[in-house]
Amino acid sequence: MPQENTLQVFVLPVTAFAQNCSLIRDPETGRGAVIDPGGDIDRIIEAVRARGTDVEKILVTHGHIDHAGAAAELAEKLGVPIEGPEREDAFWIDGLPEQSRHFGFPPCRAFTPARWLSDGDTVTVGSQTLEVRHCPGHTPGHVVFFHSPSRIAFVGDVLFNGSIGRTDFPRGDYNTLITSITTRLWPMGDDVTFIPGHGPASTFGEERQSNPFVGDEVLKAGQ
Repeated sequence: MPQENTLQVFVLPVTAFAQNCSLIRDPETGRGAVIDPGGDIDRIIEAVRARGTDVEKILVTHGHIDHAGAAAELAEKLGVPIEGPEREDAFWIDGLPEQSRHFGFPPCRAFTPARWLSDGDTVTVGSQTLEVRHCPGHTPGHVVFFHSPSRIAFVGDVLFNGSIGRTDFPRGDYNTLITSITTRLWPMGDDVTFIPGHGPASTFGEERQSNPFVGDEVLKAGQ
């Protein structure tokens, strides 16, 4: 039996960028959400059905194509709303058709989320509640979703196992990203496991010890 307040998480790498699309499910109600559907819609829908999940919304961390490219079509197919990211990423979402041409993705549509998210907001999935943290730097409107009872965070391209997100895209900023990580992620707790946008999961505690960009000793040495 699932433990009370446990969020079930299934990670499905999608697109040629191997982006970690996450299917989350509330075991109490069977309701769930898809986080960052970048592409491969048929595979996502197959995973949803295989796990008996009643998807009630799509959550988007930021507007890059490998995270949001399939959001409009998937929302239409499933008849559900899109929530996120923060409004400052609207220019990325409006530019999704151009992003698809630039990166060689299948054609995709821009969209307007049913709900833009802000720092301190919450989103619900079944009987579960996830906290929203605005973490700019990789993109200006990037958000992170945190499920405190499960000690799991979905951080998109803010932080990776052994690395951090790129800041050389339009309106990216390195110092802003470092501040987001140290002031918005680290306070969640060293025990938090995070699902990054690409690659394997890790914990905030492990990254504070060993990450060459945001490890505690690295940042202390740079002061």
